[in-house]
Amino acid sequence: MSIIVCVSFLYMITLPKLPYDYNALEPYIDEETMRIHHTKHHQAYVDKLNIVLEKYPAIKSDTVETLLSTLNTLPMDEKDKILLRNHGGGHVNHTFFWTIMGKTKAVNQELQEKIQTTFGSVDEFKQLFTQTALSHFGSGWVWLVENKKGKLELYSTPNQDSPYLLGHKPLITLDLWEHAYYLKYQNRKAEYINSWWNVLTVI
Repeated sequence: MSIIVCVSFLYMITLPKLPYDYNALEPYIDEETMRIHHTKHHQAYVDKLNIVLEKYPAIKSDTVETLLSTLNTLPMDEKDKILLRNHGGGHVNHTFFWTIMGKTKAVNQELQEKIQTTFGSVDEFKQLFTQTALSHFGSGWVWLVENKKGKLELYSTPNQDSPYLLGHKPLITLDLWEHAYYLKYQNRKAEYINSWWNVLTVI
C-alpha cells in the first residue's frame, strides 16, 4: 500500500509558486485579486485535475501540455476528456499567465521582432490584441501563439481552452475571466486590459 501511495505522490500536479509576491503587480492588479486568483481559482483546477488523472495511471507521467495536445487519442472516457480539457487547461493557462507578468520588463527581443514582422509594429499588435480581448464574449483567454508552421497567430478561446489543444505554443496571454479583475475593476473590462499592459514583461 505504501508503495502505491508513493508512486501516486510522485505524479501529483501541484500549484506552482508565483515568481513574485502577491502585491508585486499593484496598482495594476491588486494583491487580494492575485491571492484569490492563485490560491483559490488556480488551486481548484489543480485539485480537480489530480482527481481525473488519478484514474489513469498509464498517462499520469505525461505533462499536462502533452495530454492536452493529444487529448482526442487518449484512452479516457469522454466525460473525463472534458474534465481534463477544462481543468488541465485551467492549470496550464494560469501557470503560463503568471510567468509573463512581473515588476520589471524582461523583453524577449526575438518575440518582439516576430511581432513587428507579423503585425507591423508592437503598437499595432497591442491594438489588435486589445480589440480581440474586448470582442471576446464571456469567460476565456486571448492568445498570441506560434502555430505548427512557426507563424504567429492571434485569437481568443472560450472557458479554459488552451492553445495546446491545437498544437500551438503560447507566447502571450490575458485571462478574461471576471475573477481575474472584478475586485478592482468591477465591470470595467477595458480598463483592466489597458492596465495589464503595464505588467506584461516580455514585450
